[in-house]
Amino acid sequence: MTETLGLAVIGAGYWGPNLIRNFQASPEFRLRWVCDLDKSRAERVLGGYSTVTATDDYAAVLADPEVDAVAVATPAGTHLAVAMAALEAGKHVLVEKPLAATGEEGRRLVEEAERRGLVLMCDHTYCYTPAVSRIRELVRSGEIGDVQYVDSVRINLGLVQRDVDVLWDLAPHDLSILDFVLPEEDRPVAVAAQGADPIGVGRACVAYLTLQLASGAIAHVHVNWLSPTKVRTTMVGGSKRTLIWDDLNPQQRLALFDRGVDLAMPDELDAGSRRELMVNYRSGEMVAPALGEKEALRGVVEEYAAAIRERRAPLTDGRAGLRVLEILEAAGRSLAQGGALVPLGDPC
Repeated sequence: MTETLGLAVIGAGYWGPNLIRNFQASPEFRLRWVCDLDKSRAERVLGGYSTVTATDDYAAVLADPEVDAVAVATPAGTHLAVAMAALEAGKHVLVEKPLAATGEEGRRLVEEAERRGLVLMCDHTYCYTPAVSRIRELVRSGEIGDVQYVDSVRINLGLVQRDVDVLWDLAPHDLSILDFVLPEEDRPVAVAAQGADPIGVGRACVAYLTLQLASGAIAHVHVNWLSPTKVRTTMVGGSKRTLIWDDLNPQQRLALFDRGVDLAMPDELDAGSRRELMVNYRSGEMVAPALGEKEALRGVVEEYAAAIRERRAPLTDGRAGLRVLEILEAAGRSLAQGGALVPLGDPC
């Protein structure tokens, strides 16, 4: 497959224009269609001089033999119908997060894509930022040692959503990042969630999510629609080093600290000291790894094309999307049970 890949973007609302811009800039794709229930909105996004066809006829898009792939940027409740129709038409599919409205719907999409040998990719955009790519390298290479804890904060003022709580709105970003950077053998095995609705909108506006990892470490996620300030930070503590990612600090997005606690094990101590473990505090240097500048969606588009051409699963494939959905659904059950710890199923 050497020719450009014919593509259609489905949905020209909030996220669709960002996808359209990046696909149009990619040498790997030729954007042929933009489809939206409001055809005039698709036309406005494309502008007056575009050679791309705007339409509200999804069937016409799927019937085009020159469309190899679609990118779905519609509300989550429509993902099953829109993505399934594309898969059944033999098209590769990129879906905006979350993969589907429920885990069962997501599982149906994954199974259909695998049965047909098609690429199903989740647009977990943050995973394609230079910072998160570097965090994945640092964690999976063992450079920070064993992961001891993860602490993530994603808070801001609004927007309070009408159809989902703050966990479903904001936490998918943090959960997809966690799934991306952690080794496969250290994925979450249980989740507990607590939330509050202090303004009375009928759904949690503030929530705290605690994940038990397979290694015994914990990951904590704080999401909030009511904070007067915007915070986007993630800390990953390791046995050797600790990293801090501040997505709102362009001067130093990522910092790596050689500071922490060293524990002398009993067989390293003399007989008189073995009754107690010795705790030593390490205070080394801080370095800020150099990061390239690259739009995350450009990375999404490049990975989508590579997965199609190489006939492989993308880095954020449908099963990654399923794992995020499973945690969100388990978190909902935990909220309903007053914060009880809910076990997760076998990793996808």
